[in-house]
Amino acid sequence: MRDTIDRWTDRLGDEAPCWALALTCVAGLAFKLHCGAYWIGGEQYTTGCYSDAVPFWGLRGVAAGQVPYFQARMEYPVLTGALIWVEGLVARVLGLGRPDTADFLTAVWLGNTACAFLVLRMMRRAGVGRLRQYAWALAPPLVLYLAHNWDLLAASLAVAALLAARRGEDMRATALAALGGAAKLFPLLLLPLLGLGALFRRGHSIGANVTRAALLVLVAVAAWGAVNLPVAATAFTNWSEFYAFSSQRSGTAASVWELANTFNWYPTDIPTRNRLALIAFALGAFAIVLAGWRRHARHPWVLFTPVLAWFLLTNKVWSPQFDLWLWPLLVLTATRARPLALFLLGDLLAYFAEFWLFAGLEGAWPSATQVDVATAAAIRGVAVLWIIWAAVRDPAPAWIDRVIPRPSAPPHPGRPTRAG
Repeated sequence: MRDTIDRWTDRLGDEAPCWALALTCVAGLAFKLHCGAYWIGGEQYTTGCYSDAVPFWGLRGVAAGQVPYFQARMEYPVLTGALIWVEGLVARVLGLGRPDTADFLTAVWLGNTACAFLVLRMMRRAGVGRLRQYAWALAPPLVLYLAHNWDLLAASLAVAALLAARRGEDMRATALAALGGAAKLFPLLLLPLLGLGALFRRGHSIGANVTRAALLVLVAVAAWGAVNLPVAATAFTNWSEFYAFSSQRSGTAASVWELANTFNWYPTDIPTRNRLALIAFALGAFAIVLAGWRRHARHPWVLFTPVLAWFLLTNKVWSPQFDLWLWPLLVLTATRARPLALFLLGDLLAYFAEFWLFAGLEGAWPSATQVDVATAAAIRGVAVLWIIWAAVRDPAPAWIDRVIPRPSAPPHPGRPTRAG
């Protein structure tokens, strides 16, 4: 079966994944823009065309051209706030000086489309197999989320950090992960794995390894601080809103903690939920690294995927677009197709279950109940646990260990290659 798929993808040509991604991106714009600039009768929920770009246009000073943090509130980290401001400028160009919400939504889509093509380009340069390229280019989450939010910026930086680590460039990987943390916090989860890789390098003394790990800490602090400190020093209240908002929000409908609270399985207040979520994540992440170390000690950054998957499962907030954090990492590191297919099914079901739940609250149809949300979340949760188990148990994909010769140097005639 795999050989048949490989033959078909080879026949389509080397540039076919790029064309496939272009079609997916157009589908993503059509999916969100068909509602237009204004929503009527809960159509943003019933049809799934909701986008954070629409309320942001008017409520966060984008329409007025205000600079995030300095002139307007912003509940996102600094790099994402900067991207939103730039996309506001793009919207003004698209609207010929009279932009509206639809122009801004299109600008958000353009920014995410650029990130999606950047991810594909990085995969191709890294020698990722054609089948994995198609898994990204034709990804259903891209249709759902390209014009939904701004999370793909952080996901792109996470992919760049992962691929830099694969090349052995741990300092660059650290800086990229720290910058990713300045767009959304989840890329920071890669940093401890990079530190462990430095501490346990083979062929180096303990002192040299400790020094290397300490240097990575300094690089991470410097990269994150270079972006954040100038804003925090001059607009601390607005800069800190993201961190305060994250701490104070209760949760989202499809998260484990919110479902436990809704069905009265294990009700918790917000401080307790914050504490329990942190403890559950820390214990699970430690177990994942411990269990996966024997197989992945040469490249511990591979464990970033199951650690992030566990973070999503234990976090009090699991917004639908968070699945886009995980998908590019799954495309790069997954070893089994079935849990990925189940994850995509759960993603689709959870997306519409949550929005149809909101539709029902507004008296619109189709509608869903919390039982529907719980069912979708359970399917996605099983997929995530399966993904974690496979990532810990299976060897890393073959492409990770493949040596890609530089363009200027011909491949070594005796060097074997592995497909992956």
